[in-house]
Amino acid sequence: MRQYLDALKYVLENGVRQSNRTGVETIGVFPFPQSLVLDLRGGFPLVTTKRVFYRGVLTELLWFIDGGTNIAPLVQQGVHIWDDWPYAKYCQSGAFAGETKAEFAQRVATDPTFATQWGKLGPVYGKQWRSQNGVDQLSRVIADIKAVRDNPNHPARRRLIVCAWNPAEIDQMALPPCHFEFTFNVVDGILNLDFIMRSVDMFLGLPFNIASYATLLMMVAQVTGLTPGQLSMHLQDAHIYVNHLDQVREQLSRSPLPLPRLVLNPKVRDIDGFASDDVVLDGYQYHPPIRGEIAV
Repeated sequence: MRQYLDALKYVLENGVRQSNRTGVETIGVFPFPQSLVLDLRGGFPLVTTKRVFYRGVLTELLWFIDGGTNIAPLVQQGVHIWDDWPYAKYCQSGAFAGETKAEFAQRVATDPTFATQWGKLGPVYGKQWRSQNGVDQLSRVIADIKAVRDNPNHPARRRLIVCAWNPAEIDQMALPPCHFEFTFNVVDGILNLDFIMRSVDMFLGLPFNIASYATLLMMVAQVTGLTPGQLSMHLQDAHIYVNHLDQVREQLSRSPLPLPRLVLNPKVRDIDGFASDDVVLDGYQYHPPIRGEIAV
């Protein structure tokens, strides 16, 4: 994952200090000057210079695939990466009774009525992937990939796109999609994936996003009978929050370790058939965790 460290260093050294909606300033560049390209045939691209919470990556991805938009299934599995947004909305409501974020999450996990009202995020990623204006984009793109696999001249060859940026519903989302579009490419039995991020938290978010899309690429390759190839990404507003600068410098002082492998259950042949037990991370070596606060 030297590419990730080089990108982190570039933003640190070349970024311009800016304010933003969160109230925590950033050091950022727009756009990042080149695509990051990772070949999955060289190992699974999980950052090793700090521990990345891969169980959280996988749980969130399966939630996206399931069309999820409420945090209840996440918190029930001990994954709290989306808690801040509904908790902030709850704190501003007349129903707030002084609960901590942990108490809020526990209530979402155990009280279905409370979760229905306060655990919702609006029509975020899962809704857009699986039911944007009534269209199941993910199923459609998988069908199109199979068509292109069987006929390289199929009209869908350069149209293998899923887009989460739905202008009609942006205002209803707790957070508009940061990674808002991804495109597949099929060539000689290899499946590649490229994704675009409008807003990139280089320290906390990007390692998570890379691992998520690498997993998705492997899943879609398996269900379409193709070999996973390159994962590439275009970063637009690439930034480091100023309260992460010390953590970034610590991470840049470390040397990458060998990449792990990701093993999928070969019996799963449908994108909706994957469960957490069907995905095994093997041989993950990492440096100690480096913590940082998320900017909401």
